[in-house]
Amino acid sequence: MTIRVVVADDQELVRSGFAMILDVQEDIEVVAEVGDGAAAVAAVRSLAPDVALLDIRMPVLDGIEACREISGTSACRTVMLTTFDSDEYVYEALHAGASGFLLKDVRRDDLVHAVRVVAAGESLLAPSVARRLIAEYTAATARPAAAEALSAQRLEVLTARERETLLHLGRGLSNAELAVELMVSEHTVKSHVGNVLSKLGLRDRIQAVICAYETGLIAAGSPVSPSGE
Repeated sequence: MTIRVVVADDQELVRSGFAMILDVQEDIEVVAEVGDGAAAVAAVRSLAPDVALLDIRMPVLDGIEACREISGTSACRTVMLTTFDSDEYVYEALHAGASGFLLKDVRRDDLVHAVRVVAAGESLLAPSVARRLIAEYTAATARPAAAEALSAQRLEVLTARERETLLHLGRGLSNAELAVELMVSEHTVKSHVGNVLSKLGLRDRIQAVICAYETGLIAAGSPVSPSGE
């Protein structure tokens, strides 16, 4: 099955470069290149792509608002494009429904891999972006101990093995790495991950990363690995 993609970035060279990389893949077709968020939303509505690559900072409608509209009205999965050092709204984009985050200097193979992963229903988070998300979250949510305890109570619905799964999800482990850590099959890992997401009302693995920190299961500053399965 061909993965249909919309690329949205107000820098023509950036979006054209991404489009060329993706369009030469046998299983990927770029169905539209647009220069602002409103055009991205319109393209998604008219063309029904599988994935939309959205620059966070765009005119008319920024990437966050475009992501929110797309996530709320279609089955299209969104991947945010960030320059990392200058973007201030990465955490907000997560709550808008983003399924992945890529740096604009992403390697060719990683870009293609990200589109395939997200189109398959998974999420993808570059380690450096994960650290920024966590840092912004912890800086913005310095809460009293009572609130922290209340937040941690969310985990009481999980079994011991599910808590362990969430811990490793928070550290960014892939399904294959989780299988090694838990000494189970990848099929069993997928079952554990599904249970964690369902019980905690989380949309995907990216939200699981934030939840692991939000509930105090992992302390800020802990290492984060790539997650793409």
